[in-house]
Amino acid sequence: MSQIILALFYLIVPALILYFCKKSSLVRKIGSIVVAYGIGLLLGLSGYLPEGSAKIQDLIISGSIPIAIPLLLFPTRIKDWFNLAGPTFKALIVGLISVVITVFIGYFLFKPEDSENFWKVGALLIGVYSGGTPNLASLQAMLDVKPETYIAIHSYDMVFSTLYFLFLITIGHKFFLSFLSPFKAIDSKTETNTEELGVFDKIFNKESAFPLLKVFGLALLILGISAGLASLFPASSFMVVVILSLSTLSLAASLIPGVNRIEVSFDLGMYFILVFSVAVASMINLEELVKASSDLVFYPAFVIFGSLLLQAIISKFTKTDADTLMITSTALICSPPFVPVVCSAINNRNILVPGITVGIIGYAIGNYLGFFIGEILKFL
Repeated sequence: MSQIILALFYLIVPALILYFCKKSSLVRKIGSIVVAYGIGLLLGLSGYLPEGSAKIQDLIISGSIPIAIPLLLFPTRIKDWFNLAGPTFKALIVGLISVVITVFIGYFLFKPEDSENFWKVGALLIGVYSGGTPNLASLQAMLDVKPETYIAIHSYDMVFSTLYFLFLITIGHKFFLSFLSPFKAIDSKTETNTEELGVFDKIFNKESAFPLLKVFGLALLILGISAGLASLFPASSFMVVVILSLSTLSLAASLIPGVNRIEVSFDLGMYFILVFSVAVASMINLEELVKASSDLVFYPAFVIFGSLLLQAIISKFTKTDADTLMITSTALICSPPFVPVVCSAINNRNILVPGITVGIIGYAIGNYLGFFIGEILKFL
């Protein structure tokens, strides 16, 4: 009975978080993922986890991400990728290159002499800092990363990402304006309600019931096809094939108008990401986290702040303005839900939609890029 209650807790709490994101501006500003992570951490530290909880946690974690990937990618508008303004697209490329370069440099700086699998850490960092938490979790499954390593990376990523984000929304704008050009608006006709961005509560609307069933069923179908394809490969490659197949088939499905227009799909995908976040955070053991190798602590910090610095330096030569630099970096390092907050902090709504688009591109390519870079690091 206690295990059933725990499973219900993991499923109900994320729905409550989405509800309070709509009702509370404070919760919305903190961010749904951060709140989910905090609740999971408190549960893990409370000592009230029932015996056998590890099985429930493993089931929740292993099932939530494969379902979330298609749901997050269905609303992707690939055509919009090609409509990005020149400066934004240029900043996206520079941002991705900066992340990749700092991951490579950090790999050689922090790699322990006796570690054969440190390349997996580099792959995880590529995934999370080009996409987000869904990519981090996907690559963990693809590469069979040890749970303790994954949790350490995820935890310290949250710590340093928070510091990075606070820098951006406080003194970041003035700092970058000291050596980069100010933003020049080209077209400010598009109006976007920033209050609605970061709120993923459409799953509670009665009219969303059928669309939700539709996209959820399609997600299960794609998951089934991906698992079937993966069964044709060696067992060691199963999760790699599943995740890459899920990503590819989901992007292909996004080209179908009847699928692409169901934007509530993204909200349901975020719900499963929150389910994952609560479950994985409840597994954290602070004693083990404190004992974590310093390499797992400083590597994420180096990539976060190193990539921002490198992107800023390159932006000086590519003549990218300060606002575009900040919004593309935010979309890549922190993911799309954080873009509206930065737009509000720098008082510039013109870059809101391009910033969200950059973040969605990151979600779409994070699994591929992380896996590819990981394979290169493995042989270095």
